[in-house]
Amino acid sequence: MNHKQKSLAGLHIANILFAGTCLFAKLIDLPAIDIIARRCLLAAVFLLIINLAFKRKIILTHLREWALMLLCGVLMCVHWVLFFHAMQVSTVAIGMIALYTYPVMTVLVEPIWQGQRPKRTDVCCGLLVLAGVCLLVPDISLRTGAVFGVMWGLVSAAAFTLRNLVQRHYLSAYRGDTAMFYQCLIAGLVAWPFVQHSSASLSLGVWLQFGLLALVFTAVPHSIFAGSLRALKAKTAGLISCMMPVYGVTLAWIVLGEIPSPATVCGGMIIVAAAAFESVRA
Repeated sequence: MNHKQKSLAGLHIANILFAGTCLFAKLIDLPAIDIIARRCLLAAVFLLIINLAFKRKIILTHLREWALMLLCGVLMCVHWVLFFHAMQVSTVAIGMIALYTYPVMTVLVEPIWQGQRPKRTDVCCGLLVLAGVCLLVPDISLRTGAVFGVMWGLVSAAAFTLRNLVQRHYLSAYRGDTAMFYQCLIAGLVAWPFVQHSSASLSLGVWLQFGLLALVFTAVPHSIFAGSLRALKAKTAGLISCMMPVYGVTLAWIVLGEIPSPATVCGGMIIVAAAAFESVRA
């Protein structure tokens, strides 16, 4: 197996592990803010160890970079908390699919960010995604969890979109796992004052779940992902990332017994297809 094939396999493994994080929104019986605060701080420790082990540059050199990293960390905190909350009030499938509107949000917002008009094709993709989102919520009643799951998932996607734009345009000089160390640390510190359950009240089993979430499903896949991008095109990485909702829904089906409805599957297929199309064009 050559280096490119290893990178391709690593990218798939990283995306399966990323998708596996959705399970912990259901497996850990705590509010989303409690899960994210501890996940981020533990992940920051693991990412720091990884960066130091490989002797990577982790010191930010300019005050502007510190300010931008702080902004990215706050956006990541909002993104993760709302993403987990969306899955807790609805299903893993609805939360993940709603989040995956972010690639289309990106291609609509980025031209405006750069003072340009969005392309017609991108606008059409945006309308297609909107149709997919409507399929996720066949009942508009506020009494259903699906409505709130989609709503919080879309806000999470918007926060993730903004974080990615700042990262891409102003912090691209830093490796993904190095940037994630700072953003996990900041997100954990931002979330910590709002934690509702004390650490002393958590059982050993819950702490083991947090360790698994932070190391195996956060620190490790980010490191694998960053390494894979050295041998693969960004387009390839984007296309493979479009498999993440498929992996996540499948894992939720196997582990949690959550079977998505036909409407959720149809809406998800539309949204993932639009995301894949935009990744190819990018």
